[in-house]
Amino acid sequence: MPLPDIAWFREAPKRRRYLAGASGGADSVALLHWLQRHGFRDVVVCHLDHGLRGRAAEEDARFVEKLAASLGYRCESGKAEVRAIMKASGASMETAARQARHGFFAECSRKWRCPRLLLAHHADDQAETILWNLLRGSRGLSGMKERQVLTMAGRPVECLRPLLGTRREELREWLVAEGLAWREDASNAEPVAVRNRLRNEALPLLGEIARRDVVESLIRAEQGAAELREIERWSVAQAAAVDPQGRLHLPRLRELPAAVQAACIYDFLRTSGVTDLSREVVERCLGLMDPPAAPAVNLPGGMVLRRRGGRLVVVRATP
Repeated sequence: MPLPDIAWFREAPKRRRYLAGASGGADSVALLHWLQRHGFRDVVVCHLDHGLRGRAAEEDARFVEKLAASLGYRCESGKAEVRAIMKASGASMETAARQARHGFFAECSRKWRCPRLLLAHHADDQAETILWNLLRGSRGLSGMKERQVLTMAGRPVECLRPLLGTRREELREWLVAEGLAWREDASNAEPVAVRNRLRNEALPLLGEIARRDVVESLIRAEQGAAELREIERWSVAQAAAVDPQGRLHLPRLRELPAAVQAACIYDFLRTSGVTDLSREVVERCLGLMDPPAAPAVNLPGGMVLRRRGGRLVVVRATP
């Protein structure tokens, strides 16, 4: 069975070194085989045991190590104790697991002197992300990007997702046709994590109600939202509401239409390093424009938006 034609595999430099995250599941196994068949030679396969699944996780690690060796790739394996992270930080299992992965990938990036990380997220993962971000109150529809620089444990890592336009079933069909094995994570079927419930319950139910492929619908909606974000960025640039000292200029902001005011505040917070921005956060920040409102708004990540005279500035919250 021929490989699906994905431009990235044809066009990306073959001589560069890449890290590739691999769980042993169908998606990451397909990614590794496609890399090898397209002539990528300098790949370091990165596998993390989250310390949650005992012997099954140990078998996953052995499977990934053997697969990497069979493809001529080096392998970096690690283990984290996600439950300990949850206990220490109070984070959910998904958040703690993500923190563990980011720390592991950052260490692999340092060790192998490689800033590029390939991830096997596909179109169905993208639909789950869009739906979850919408349910969490994100400002507009948003999903993962094919190329995105993330700060992982203080280190910038370029995340590349070449399979983002490919469906989960297409990957599995190709593996079956080629007689290639992968590992199934039994916990993916358990209704314990948000992702699992979106994948196994919410999306199928929405598809049944709508009588259509809601994965495609969500992705098309996010693509339309991305076009609107381009228009919004242009509007923010035209508004020129940030002064030469990098502060948001309130007199200028008050002259703008309400929608552009919100866009300027969102862009200002984002470029100031504030993460997890929702519509609710932006609306609270809009309240700083007109006294006698409180002079400051608490932001995610221990930051504060503070009004000083006719300017808004982002500062670190004091203990």
